[in-house]
Amino acid sequence: MNSEESLFSHLRVVEVGSFVAGPAAATILGDLGADVVKIEQPGQGDLWRHQHRRPELPQATTNYLWLLTGRGKRSVAMDLKTPEGRQLLHRLCRDADVFITNLPLPVRGALGADHQTLSTINPRLVYASFTGYGEVGEERDEAGFDTTGWWARSGLMDQARSDPDMPPAKAPAASGDHLSALSLFGAIVSALYRRERTGAGGYVGSSLLANGAWQNAVYIQAALAGAEFRPIRRRSESWNPLNIHYLCSDDRWFMITLNPAHQALHWTKFATIVECPDLLSDKRFNSYDARLQHNVELIRRLDEAFSRRTAADWKLHFKGSGIVTSIVARAEDAPHDEQMKANGILVELDGVPDVTMTVASPFFIQGESKRRASRAPDVGEHTNAVLRELGLRDSEIARLKLAGVVQSPEI
Repeated sequence: MNSEESLFSHLRVVEVGSFVAGPAAATILGDLGADVVKIEQPGQGDLWRHQHRRPELPQATTNYLWLLTGRGKRSVAMDLKTPEGRQLLHRLCRDADVFITNLPLPVRGALGADHQTLSTINPRLVYASFTGYGEVGEERDEAGFDTTGWWARSGLMDQARSDPDMPPAKAPAASGDHLSALSLFGAIVSALYRRERTGAGGYVGSSLLANGAWQNAVYIQAALAGAEFRPIRRRSESWNPLNIHYLCSDDRWFMITLNPAHQALHWTKFATIVECPDLLSDKRFNSYDARLQHNVELIRRLDEAFSRRTAADWKLHFKGSGIVTSIVARAEDAPHDEQMKANGILVELDGVPDVTMTVASPFFIQGESKRRASRAPDVGEHTNAVLRELGLRDSEIARLKLAGVVQSPEI
């Protein structure tokens, strides 16, 4: 592993999981220096390795999904369905600091990867559990992906409509998983902080359902408060014409966010920038309440105005105005985003042909450096090295490989 010193360079993390939130939390710990040992099933390994072939995803010769979530880890291919595989897992966890899993709850006991077993072996272990729908209740054993447990079940999917007559929108791939990984990471570091004070490990967790509810908390809290929900409105009928997106001459969308509290201050400036001075003398638009009442006419007028220039041109026109705007970006824009690069959101990546950058974990800690991102491992690439660290001789590793307990490219 990289020898440079980082915040968690002293931590060992054992990860037994796939698809994607649990492993992504381990990725964040690895970014901060932890030695992440990923246990994979011999053969195909983590099924996330193979999902880049799905036809609805962007097509590339590089396995970008695995590159992102598997980076900087060590892969040990070990069959936990065998008694010897479980014994090896227990030896690994004896000196580990964190264990991360999103295995289904009923499976964990059968594989010797449940909290009771591992905490008995290592009372200082922080056991991090991720599930689809939580640890208790009738649905505790239900399988869940972010499309179901986070996006659909939380109400986010229903909310994401630009037209009431359109079907709900599908979430971008793994978006709920990556957000959920942050909450699991937060739970892990909180438990590590408690361990510093008490010396004891602990059991922490999160779920897709909990994270979906948190993401949709404004609307769920409204329901809890007995609020009256209004039907979703078409863009052309939006309540606030200064808080929607407009199509520009280059077929790119441009987002305006001018909230009610700021409209009186910026209305004259806005009308000048969009080259519509007539709006200032039109009584239908000279106050917030008037614009609210005549929202459809104002949207129609602004649609025509924004169609005259490109989105990039409009961004320049609004620069320095104090009015909050953004081009509606596409993922293809990110490699050229200098702001992302300047702030360490996109960082250099080592060891991957034709791919020089990756997406960093989304926070910084002043005075602490993140580990330089490196390529994701092949299945079982580090099996021999990790087993040697446990004290196994090469002859014993060879026997385990011959028996199908482990897989490695060596011996």
